[in-house]
Amino acid sequence: MREWVEVTGMVLQAGPMGEYDRRVVLLTKERGRITAFAKGARKVNSRLLAATNPFSFGNFTLYEGRNTYTMRDAEISNYFQELRANFEGAYYGMYFMELAQYYTRENVDETKMLKLLYQSLRALLNKTIDNELVRYIYEIKAMVINGEFPGVPKHLDVDPSTTYTFEFVESSPIEKLYTFTVSEKVMNEIKAYMDKCKEKYVDKKMKSLEILENCRLKN
Repeated sequence: MREWVEVTGMVLQAGPMGEYDRRVVLLTKERGRITAFAKGARKVNSRLLAATNPFSFGNFTLYEGRNTYTMRDAEISNYFQELRANFEGAYYGMYFMELAQYYTRENVDETKMLKLLYQSLRALLNKTIDNELVRYIYEIKAMVINGEFPGVPKHLDVDPSTTYTFEFVESSPIEKLYTFTVSEKVMNEIKAYMDKCKEKYVDKKMKSLEILENCRLKN
């Protein structure tokens, strides 16, 4: 008799397998980052067709095999449809998912990263906060959660508000992160420092971010 497991998570990546199946990467609270196969998910009448798209967040029923999982069912509570319909927002979101996939592992408690990802995608829909600021807050907190954020050196010549922003993001609970805005000067200083941090600590180029930045340069 098969034993099924219930997990709460988000689809980070999806790709075709065979004629009708999909291979998905899920970030889950219970099992960390896992790979699952959804049989028949690409068929027009499949109940898993929409549920196996990136950004889909909800509860997934999986069968745990020896090396992989098979998805049987899903109850999606948020598809982030509004975000997917916005070019800039969608690419920021895809970048967040790429970075989440970079940092997370299987069979590790990834509750904080999943929570950060979900709240950050919601923040991209908040028109009172700039998407670029959402990006830097996400990057800082992701590094903090994974023990890689070096902090701001005391000798760094930046505006006091910049230092305060880093300290606030580093120490605040995830629910409180997206509650402020910053000046253009502070934003530029945050960008400069985070670019150096990522160059040193993140050894992978994120395709979605490269596409987004190239499009922004053209505009």
